[in-house]
Amino acid sequence: MTREIVFSPEALADLLSLYDYVADQSGESCAVAYITRIEAYCAGFAEFPERGMRRDELREGLRVVGFERRVTIAFHVEPDRVVFDRILYGGRNMEGAIAQPDRDMT
Repeated sequence: MTREIVFSPEALADLLSLYDYVADQSGESCAVAYITRIEAYCAGFAEFPERGMRRDELREGLRVVGFERRVTIAFHVEPDRVVFDRILYGGRNMEGAIAQPDRDMT
């Protein structure tokens, strides 16, 4: 079963912030390439979403995976979609960043 890939508003804001940071540090072309790799990685969860470490102590059903040793991706799996909740760069405090989101995102 292929699931829809959804980025929460917070995850989209994380991607934009990460783009700005990488563009400032390494240039726009590097930033575009980096964000594109993250998005492609996330798209792969449509087929095989049950990955990563479960973090039920933070929120029931939450899963976490790393990306290229600098990014932590937090997500949850629903019957027909995978929702990416946060995309945190460079060791940001995940416990503080993960709040109980509204699960009725459209």
